[in-house]
Amino acid sequence: MQIINMNRALGNTPRCGELPTQKDLLGQVMTVAGPSMLEMLLVSLMGLVDTAMVSALGDGAIAAVGITTQPKFIGLCFFFSMGMAVSALVARRRGEDNEASATQVLRMALVIAAVMSIIVSLLFIVFAEPICYLVGAGEDIIQDAAEYLQIVMGGMVFTVIAYIINATQRGCGNTRLSMKTNLASNCVNMVLNFLLIEGRFGFPRMGIQGAAWATVIGTMVGCAMSIASLFNKQTYVQGRKLFKASFGGWFDKKNLRSMVDVGGSAFVEQIFMRVGFLLFSRIVAKLGTLEMAAHVIGMNIMTVSFCIGDGLQTASIALSGQSLGRKRPDLARLYASMCQRVGFSCAVVLSIILFTFNQQIYTLFSKDETVLAYGVQIVFLLCFILFFQIEQVIYGGVLRSAGDTKYTALVSLISITLVRVSISWLLCYPLGLGLAGAWAGILCQQALSWYLFRHRFQKGEWTKIDI
Repeated sequence: MQIINMNRALGNTPRCGELPTQKDLLGQVMTVAGPSMLEMLLVSLMGLVDTAMVSALGDGAIAAVGITTQPKFIGLCFFFSMGMAVSALVARRRGEDNEASATQVLRMALVIAAVMSIIVSLLFIVFAEPICYLVGAGEDIIQDAAEYLQIVMGGMVFTVIAYIINATQRGCGNTRLSMKTNLASNCVNMVLNFLLIEGRFGFPRMGIQGAAWATVIGTMVGCAMSIASLFNKQTYVQGRKLFKASFGGWFDKKNLRSMVDVGGSAFVEQIFMRVGFLLFSRIVAKLGTLEMAAHVIGMNIMTVSFCIGDGLQTASIALSGQSLGRKRPDLARLYASMCQRVGFSCAVVLSIILFTFNQQIYTLFSKDETVLAYGVQIVFLLCFILFFQIEQVIYGGVLRSAGDTKYTALVSLISITLVRVSISWLLCYPLGLGLAGAWAGILCQQALSWYLFRHRFQKGEWTKIDI
């Protein structure tokens, strides 16, 4: 059975050697993507369970926790961009069979990330309440939202260190480690939620603060597991060699320049994305608490579709990046195309499930008739959004990992910061469509991102970038 058309997938990229069979391509993609997809799926499902646990405190609690999402991501955007650069560089160095350089990349990233995470944590602890006001928190949820944000961001150093190490492992193609650490972290989080939110088995009833502490302790467990993974003999980047270099050799000019080139543009892209998401969140927050609660639940459901795209993006970054390191741009395109086809198949299955069980899914989180009515509208739009979302995440990941980050930053500025915000506001308020209009704006943004990323990918210029 033909899964992809090899000649069409290669486009204008010439064959540089023997090509694997489609069965081998699919097998390699699923070997790398499978654990990552499972990881993200389990994490997102646990996120849904987390939301369901918080919902026991009421719709206001859901809104309070949900409104902190975009501030948290803005605080983490520097580290997300660094993780993207680390994955791309390590994958390329793995393809070049340059273990020392891959180790150097992780060494620099950990030092920079540790310092920056402390600074960002302090800023969020001091300015938590003004930040929550900025994103549209009302008087009824501002205190809970600020306390949750302070606790979660106060412990972000553990999240950051685990994220950078896991990004290194993903670049090497070792996605099972990240799956194990995130699974363990979320299991701890879920158990502590059960104990601390409502106070069970002698534990204090801490409400939203309990949910925040459960998150921090869970990330501490994940961080410990990530650090321990570097001392596994089968790991490509070895922890024993990490800090053996003299202090003067901790920073390598070539790798630092490459990290700045890839990570700098990725950071600008993250800023554009997060500003767009924050403005979008404000548009929704002004609709009211019930609308915000329905929106938060919908975003959690959408995370399930994102996890599929993100898992396949991880595979495309590792396999395409390693292929480019071996001077095989033809293989890089084939791996990315195979990831696309798998993503489309997953989108078909997921859309059928969402369309069939739309209201039943929402009743897991809220019994309010207004929230459920909004939920039906959101899930209907999601059935279309997820096709574009999964595909554009994969295309964008391939371009970023190849170093084409200036283009991806421009696309994020246009599609998220400008198109999503403006169309959502127009449909939401002047045209009076409310929450459904805001989600229609998401659909427009995802479709535009898909088109622009796909066009750039097919041109093939990304295969010629040296990092």
